[in-house]
Amino acid sequence: MKWLSNYQVSERLPIREWIPSQVQIRQYAEASGDFNPIHLDDNYARQVGLGGMIAHGMLTMAQMTAMLTEWIGKEGRVSKLDVRFVQVVRPGDKITFCGSIRDRSGNIIVCDVEACNDQKEKVLVGLAHIIRK
Repeated sequence: MKWLSNYQVSERLPIREWIPSQVQIRQYAEASGDFNPIHLDDNYARQVGLGGMIAHGMLTMAQMTAMLTEWIGKEGRVSKLDVRFVQVVRPGDKITFCGSIRDRSGNIIVCDVEACNDQKEKVLVGLAHIIRK
């Protein structure tokens, strides 16, 4: 096991994969209170030009946060996560979360993060700030 303190600038973070299901999207809608039909009704999502149901952006961001917290463990915490949603995520898409260390200063680690679908298209890009304990 590699300790957080041993990671250097430009090193890659561990990869995490996720395949959102319609059940998980519905569960997220219930937990968040976001029942927008673009997330729950395939016909409606097609009628508004989305080509079918899409996952909530915040659900995708939560999966990015899960990748970071699995990597950090009890050695630190995510203090800031700035992301931009680039493409929609659909039920059944295989999403790969990854990143690399951009900068280290004292107990702060800044990481470039991204998530890509199975066509290698970026769906989310951002910057994470980690504070080591």
